[in-house]
Amino acid sequence: MTAPDSGSDRRERLKALREAALHRPVLARHLSDGFTGRWSRRQWVQASLFATMGMLVLAIVPGFSPGNAKPLHAARQSLALALPPLPLARAKGQTGDSWQLVRVDRGQTLGSVFKQLDIPTATMQQILEQPGAKQALTRMKPGTELAFDMPVNGTLRSFRYDRDDSHQIELSLDGGKIYQKVIARPSETRTVVLSGKVGSSLFRSARKVGLSPNNIRTLTDDIFKYDIDFNEDVGANDRFSVVVEQTWREGELVSTGPVLAATFTSDGKLHTGFRFERNGKSEYFTGDGRPLKKSFIRMPIPYARLSSGFGARRHPVLGRMRMHKGVDYAAGSGTPIMAAGDARVQTAGWMGGYGNAVVLDHGRGYTTLYGHMSRIGKIRPGQRIAQGTVIGYVGSTGMSTGPHLHYEFRVNGVHRNPLSITMPPPEPLSGAALAQFRSQTGVALARIRQVENIIYADATPTPNPMSRALATKKKTKA
Repeated sequence: MTAPDSGSDRRERLKALREAALHRPVLARHLSDGFTGRWSRRQWVQASLFATMGMLVLAIVPGFSPGNAKPLHAARQSLALALPPLPLARAKGQTGDSWQLVRVDRGQTLGSVFKQLDIPTATMQQILEQPGAKQALTRMKPGTELAFDMPVNGTLRSFRYDRDDSHQIELSLDGGKIYQKVIARPSETRTVVLSGKVGSSLFRSARKVGLSPNNIRTLTDDIFKYDIDFNEDVGANDRFSVVVEQTWREGELVSTGPVLAATFTSDGKLHTGFRFERNGKSEYFTGDGRPLKKSFIRMPIPYARLSSGFGARRHPVLGRMRMHKGVDYAAGSGTPIMAAGDARVQTAGWMGGYGNAVVLDHGRGYTTLYGHMSRIGKIRPGQRIAQGTVIGYVGSTGMSTGPHLHYEFRVNGVHRNPLSITMPPPEPLSGAALAQFRSQTGVALARIRQVENIIYADATPTPNPMSRALATKKKTKA
């Protein structure tokens, strides 16, 4: 039987427990001191205090905030969606929204277009056999539009092309047969004034305002070439205004007509030109009705050198002094020779010492002769030709020592020097033709002036282009 602990032993054990507790952490000591299995009020207060301090630290210090934690990447999934169904018309192969528009590129042919769309060559040949199709489809220009009705199965069902500016042809293919339908395409013609400054390039500036290459050639080669040297006399500030007719279709410019009227202001001087039809032929005239085109070209061969003048000389073949009744232009064999003026072909063929030669009758007693040609152009005696028509080519036929053109100018059968003679002026308009011409030019001049007043409002004023025409009218009335 064990004897009960004495009071001294109990005191020793309590002392040992206190010393062990002093070596534990502070929080553990506070929580465990005197812990009997139930928390005291003091222990609950201490625990609440530490919990509150912990939450404050988490709220204040950013690093511990749960809001700054990087979100976890959500799992991704792919979902297959059904595409909308084809239109019923296309699904059944009926006419619908299956038209494809192809614009022809430079160098591209109808065959290459059909090959690009996987259309059989036999189908193309069948289309070309239709009336008028071959003429229209084998001479396509860059930018020509072709339309193909291609259903889902890829078989050509219909084909469209432009027959002309106002009509379109639609060919429908059905069971080996082709049915043709003509579709009218309404167009609108507008008379406009296109104006601009020469700048660094007349051609580039004129194209920019809407003039066609043919319009520009008309300005430089037909209207103003006799009064303006476009290589030397034209400055950047010189300006031009041109009246033309434009054809529009469905908001697109289809074509630009010939120049109806034009003004060119060069170095402050105004030049004018107006298109007018006389005796069934269109010509350009000044404001007072005088033709701009001269009656004769002094040099009927381009890029040539004067090798022998008019007058007495030692003949290079005969070796004796002899009158040279014309002038010689040395040029390479085959260089084209132009008619010096409007004329009727009098003779064309072999003429002894002249070799292959042509004689032109210009009327009013004026004739010209062109000799030593290598060959004669596509002309025949009695034919009427225009100034500038190619009548033959430089050669060395007949009594000649080398390729050149022998050119003679005769007035009533008398030989004259073509380099020094005063050329006869062209016949001006008169009578009813002049009255009609003035009524047309007055409208054109007014339109040009109206446009220039708007575009060049701040420019240095130039003479009114109507003043010359008005002055001419007053003189006629007087």
